[in-house]
Amino acid sequence: MPKIVLLWTDVVLYAMLLALAWYGWRIRVNDNLRANWWKVLRDPAAFSSAIVLAMFALVTVADSVHFRRALAPSAGAPAGTQTFYATSTESLLDLMLSRQVAMRETGYSEPLAYLGLTKEPLEVDGQLTRDFPRLKHAGAHLTDPATQWVADVTLRASGGAAGGLLVAALIALATGALMSRTHGGLGAALRDIAADRSDLPLRAALLTVTVVCLIGGAVVGLMGHYHVFGTDRTGNDVLYQALKSVRTAFVIGTLATVATLPFAVVLGVLAGYFRGWVDEVIQYVYTTLSSVPNVLLIAACVLMVQVFLDKNPDLFETGLERSDLKIFLLCVILGLTGWATLCRLVRGETLKLRELEFVQAATAFGVSHARIMSRHIAPNVMHLVLITTVLSFSDLILYEAVLTYVGVGVDPSMNSFGGMINLARSEMSRDPVVWWSFAAAFGFMVTLVLAANLFADGVRDAFDPRARSFRPRFKRSIA
Repeated sequence: MPKIVLLWTDVVLYAMLLALAWYGWRIRVNDNLRANWWKVLRDPAAFSSAIVLAMFALVTVADSVHFRRALAPSAGAPAGTQTFYATSTESLLDLMLSRQVAMRETGYSEPLAYLGLTKEPLEVDGQLTRDFPRLKHAGAHLTDPATQWVADVTLRASGGAAGGLLVAALIALATGALMSRTHGGLGAALRDIAADRSDLPLRAALLTVTVVCLIGGAVVGLMGHYHVFGTDRTGNDVLYQALKSVRTAFVIGTLATVATLPFAVVLGVLAGYFRGWVDEVIQYVYTTLSSVPNVLLIAACVLMVQVFLDKNPDLFETGLERSDLKIFLLCVILGLTGWATLCRLVRGETLKLRELEFVQAATAFGVSHARIMSRHIAPNVMHLVLITTVLSFSDLILYEAVLTYVGVGVDPSMNSFGGMINLARSEMSRDPVVWWSFAAAFGFMVTLVLAANLFADGVRDAFDPRARSFRPRFKRSIA
């Protein structure tokens, strides 16, 4: 039996999933919350981006279940011998991508190539010559790659895309079947979806699912026999690295955002409610914090953490546990240094709320300050917290890339978009140019950040009516 490994970030991610489930229950029983989230889902861009984010979240969850394999006992060992485990920690995503892990080459190779990128001394017909070597795994099934490669790649990509299209068609049929009772049959439901005459923007959602299935199907069809995004300097598959980097981006974006909330909400409510010297002290603290260059402050904190980790190697059984603690502490540092903006917003909203009638009535009836802040103030600033949290998610993903690029981000042994860009930096000036690591990291990161931004726009429009009239949008006709 493998040994389940629980990392620091795994614990926090599981706790956040439980909190998300609790919030889903709150949405179900609260009419106002349910109405606002229906407004979010009625926005085609927000609904489509939520689907993309959900797919990235599934990758994150699969990469957050860690274990260590049990080693086989030595020959002749008696029964009941202590079980030893592998020194490397794997995840469910590693298990699903075991083929890509095993397809390690000896150096660079272009996307979908069957030859290496650089020439090597080869012996051909007894003659020593320099030529591009065949890759060990990519295209190894081709007996005559010069004539078979184009047809093989086309066949596998089109077959995978056809499979993805079939999955998308089944999802569309299932959606139509669910709507058939209220739309007068399956055919009428499908026609209404095609004409965008549904309560939710299902046409946009199904188009998004179709595009994802087409691209994903083609990649799945090719990834077993080729490196779809090429390989890096040490021959590792770039697609595998990009998928592993999704968890790092999600961890930074969510954990660092959550780490800002206790300081921002508590201090913002205290400053706005009590005013006077409490307000002045808190304003002084966050004004001073905002005056310090963030990158320098974070770099100093990360270097202190790095020194602690280097001096205490015995605290960790595997390298992944060490790098995971570093990314966890990086999230805490980002939270401790990034709460000032939200604190300002919460303080301003609290200053307005404390003058309203329901707060004045509670004060007149002798309700304690703690109860007024927890029961009457805090729930009414949560829409600001939600909007700021969703908007900060994409900023922190880009922030991680910048910090890792300058060498003060996540551990180099952990896959991240910033790390991929940093390693690809020196290869962009060589000849031939190694562009695929940079392009893969850039493409995945832009897709994730764009989806997060579009979803954040939908949340802001639904929860902040003042912003709704300033955003242009397409009108939908609902029958």
